[in-house]
Amino acid sequence: MAEISAALVKELREKTGAGMMDCKKALTETSGDMEAAVDWLRKKGLAAAAKKSGRVAAEGLVGVVAAPTAGACVEVNAETDFVARNETFQNFVAKVTELALTTGDDVGTLQSQPFPGTGRTVAEELTHLVATIGENMTIRRAARLSVTQGIVSTYMHSSLVPNLGKIGVLVALESAGDQAKLQELGKQIAMHIAAARPEALDVADVDPSKLNRERDVLAEQARASGKPEEIVQKMVEGRVRKYYEEVVLLEQVFVVDGETKIRKVVENAAKTVGAPVALTGFVRFALGEGIEKTTSDFAAEVASMAG
Repeated sequence: MAEISAALVKELREKTGAGMMDCKKALTETSGDMEAAVDWLRKKGLAAAAKKSGRVAAEGLVGVVAAPTAGACVEVNAETDFVARNETFQNFVAKVTELALTTGDDVGTLQSQPFPGTGRTVAEELTHLVATIGENMTIRRAARLSVTQGIVSTYMHSSLVPNLGKIGVLVALESAGDQAKLQELGKQIAMHIAAARPEALDVADVDPSKLNRERDVLAEQARASGKPEEIVQKMVEGRVRKYYEEVVLLEQVFVVDGETKIRKVVENAAKTVGAPVALTGFVRFALGEGIEKTTSDFAAEVASMAG
């Protein structure tokens, strides 16, 4: 039996909003498995939606850049927010993001590229920056989107300087229509993505393992109503459709008007831009999302060092 620490109980409470004793029981029942405990609480009706909180768990910057038919997004992490305000660090992130326009998603390939004006590679320049500033830094991830005809639009939320900040978004729109009007549409959809945090473009793109897990939780919740199995299955399918509306971009309701699905927004845009429009891809990078940040009790650390 795994030892259930107070820290583990606290983490589960923050994830689910459930009571302390319920969290402790859930962890005990699941041998300390955090994700299984989240599901246990949800099946008992003791947790909210239990999505990952997405709290910033690392510092640094996200960068975005776009050419007419391509765009790139890069996340570079550092240890403190202080570094994000350093002009040298900002310049590094901006130039690496520009390089990603041609290199694409592979961080290894990106790091092997010559860094402009230094005679060093990107990886060597990063090492130099670490030595100069005195903090550990990493290029965590990169993404590139392109279209054959149309635009890739960018949006930066909580920007420190233009194109550098905490949440970067790319939106790819294929269309032969008016470029300026496409950019306006792309910017609005990118702002929606920053706020709504979709996980997939279309229903077909939803992670099967996540969908199966969701179905399992929804089925347990529905069976708790005591209704016949055929009714339970209909309840599950209805709730799955609701799940799609939460995580699938084209099924989400547009935050700008609060009533039209993104799929319909894109379809209706053909009248405005003068040609059919297809939303072919998106990227959303939130700084530090999914990274576990190590925390320490400074007083306890000092006491331990004192013997």
